[in-house]
Amino acid sequence: MKLKSLTIAIALAATSASTFAADKEEGFYIGAFGDYYDASWKNLNMYQDLEVNESASWGAEVGYRFSDYWSARLEYADMDFNAFLAAPVPNGNRDDVDGERYGIDALYHFGGGPFYGLFGVKEMQVATDNTFLNAGVGYQHFITDGLFVNAETSVYQGLDRGYTDVGAKLGINYLFGQNSSPAESVQAAPEPVAAAPLDSDNDGVIDANDECANTPMVDAVDAKGCTVYEDKEVTVKLLVTFPHDVANVPNEFFGDIKQVADFMKENSEVTVVLEGHASAPGDATYNQSLSEKRAKDVASELMKDGIEKSRISTVGYGETRLKNSANTRAANAENRRVEAQLTTVEKVKVKR
Repeated sequence: MKLKSLTIAIALAATSASTFAADKEEGFYIGAFGDYYDASWKNLNMYQDLEVNESASWGAEVGYRFSDYWSARLEYADMDFNAFLAAPVPNGNRDDVDGERYGIDALYHFGGGPFYGLFGVKEMQVATDNTFLNAGVGYQHFITDGLFVNAETSVYQGLDRGYTDVGAKLGINYLFGQNSSPAESVQAAPEPVAAAPLDSDNDGVIDANDECANTPMVDAVDAKGCTVYEDKEVTVKLLVTFPHDVANVPNEFFGDIKQVADFMKENSEVTVVLEGHASAPGDATYNQSLSEKRAKDVASELMKDGIEKSRISTVGYGETRLKNSANTRAANAENRRVEAQLTTVEKVKVKR
């Protein structure tokens, strides 16, 4: 019940806080925090009846902000667990057990904004040593360019004894290297100056006109504050070559054909025309038939990879469209081929 109340308080505090200060520089930060840890441990040490419950603690941490999106930290917590040593035991009951926690976390800041996810590993020394993996979510709010508070909650999974716990903490930190702009002197005005319109997500569009709140800071936006997309043409080419007088696809090209099949699966509107060709030596009618067979065999491989027959067309050009007109062995090998080109248009975000 205590943890549930604390989690609700953290959520309310996060939703009422103002937007994260954008484009933070790289740098070290230090901080202190209060910590609540909800444990349900039994048979912890040599006394089989030792039960350990929740802990209230304090701690310190040091971290580094690598970019808008990533940071990492080391932490230490001095923990005070409520514990119960059931009778019959010579020492009887006792109220608390001291503990320590050491750990490292990696933090990913979603869209460079105030919310972040975290994962890490912790070593807890409470009567015995226990190793935990943890994952959670949190929120940061910058009070000044360098000073910020954070609230987070995590799930802890024990590796030694299989305990599953939850915890939450509130902290205050200072990020070094942030330069505040000096305050400009304000000249007295005959009339009050109206406050500047609010732009909570710092995208250049004031909140009154912003129809897409909290757009990622790396995205370009339109007059309504929404992410701008542009059409980008994507082209995939296929080239399969054949030995002399052979129509079956050589094994070495199966991977290339599968890449084309995967592209067509991702873009269901795309169709393909497979163009078969032959070299000049030999009878022209025979070469025409051979080029058609080559195109159809590539089509068969595409269908084996899951592409519907209705999306595939084949055509044979025989020796009429030579890629290399020289009368050499290398030129003939270059001309014995099946070619295809697939094109689609994708919408991609425009970056600032």
